[in-house]
Amino acid sequence: MDFAIDSATQQRIEKLQELGREHMRPLGIEADKLGRPTPPDHPYFEKLVAMGYGRTRYKGRKGQDDTPVKSADKNKAKKRARSRASLLLSEEMSYWDRGVAVSAPGPGLGEGAIMSMGTEDQKERYLSPFIKLDKPRWGAFAMTEPAAGSDVAGIQTRAIKDGDNWVLIGNKSFSGNSSRSDFILVWATVDPSLGRGGHRAFLVERGMPGLQDFHIEKKMGLKAYESTSFRLEECRVPGENLLGGEAYYESRAGFKGAMATFNATRPLIAAMAVGIGRSALDESLAFARENQMLDDSRVRDRLERVTRKLRVARLLCLKAAWLADNQRPNIVEASMSKAVAPTAAFEATSFGMELLGMVGGRGDHLIEKLFRDVKAMDIVEGTGQIQRVVMARQLVGLPHG
Repeated sequence: MDFAIDSATQQRIEKLQELGREHMRPLGIEADKLGRPTPPDHPYFEKLVAMGYGRTRYKGRKGQDDTPVKSADKNKAKKRARSRASLLLSEEMSYWDRGVAVSAPGPGLGEGAIMSMGTEDQKERYLSPFIKLDKPRWGAFAMTEPAAGSDVAGIQTRAIKDGDNWVLIGNKSFSGNSSRSDFILVWATVDPSLGRGGHRAFLVERGMPGLQDFHIEKKMGLKAYESTSFRLEECRVPGENLLGGEAYYESRAGFKGAMATFNATRPLIAAMAVGIGRSALDESLAFARENQMLDDSRVRDRLERVTRKLRVARLLCLKAAWLADNQRPNIVEASMSKAVAPTAAFEATSFGMELLGMVGGRGDHLIEKLFRDVKAMDIVEGTGQIQRVVMARQLVGLPHG
């Protein structure tokens, strides 16, 4: 397995370091103090667009991005390392501020599902605006419901066929950036009695009648991006907005499609946790040095323990990404990275809080913010408990999705 960082990715990481110091961390601290997400009209998002962020991987039907054609060998090499590059960039952004990182413009979590399961018309319609951004744009993904979080097979939002249209009825929660998005990829069920077999996905556009009651949740951490709840009150969606079209509807592949999306993104979430943990470790080391704590063998022992666990977690993330890049099954490794990394990062922030002592109780130190931020990493895209269930079922040969 090759975990080497290519020169292009290294250059992008270095650019992110500058962006992180100058913009991401200050914005994250500001959002945390104000207790609200960074507004969509903030100049930071315009800057990201100008720098080339927020684009889609979709190239258009005829390469309408005007990108010069590269050699086949170079394109293959770049494609083979795509997951690893995305993982390393996600880790670096989260080192500076994970909330600000998630608030960035782009097609969002739904991009992977549209790329893999959408029709050519759907890819063109919903992803081509992200090829060359004319302004900050967002896309969103809505699976979680008030009564269906980790058990996504239990979603209750109904999709009812009505002539050539579909009618969506239900509630969604903790959908990132959905109130500012051009579209939301909404998961629903055509028949709850079918369980996973009833899952379908629909592209719901901003302004469609019945898409309503957006509410940005108050969170203990990661306040720079919006986690939104909303309601679908007889929201009428055209038939062509069923992801994958009628062939997909007949195939009953919805749940597997959703799980494939999560298998691709769980290592990224795990890497984000590693980034937060690294940030906490660096801040802890700086605090210990400033306060003459490094002569204490117990402090040095804890520093070594946290460093070791974060490095192990990072290697697990890279292995899961390497498998994805080489088109090999990675469900166990994806779950393993997601189960291990948030725990290691939480230990890093907890250790930092112990070092801070009474200083941590003031609420004005970065480590205290990271301590609140990191908790969500064990929850989003499948809790640690769910990841252990996935791995255990694989060990004894039971189906996993």
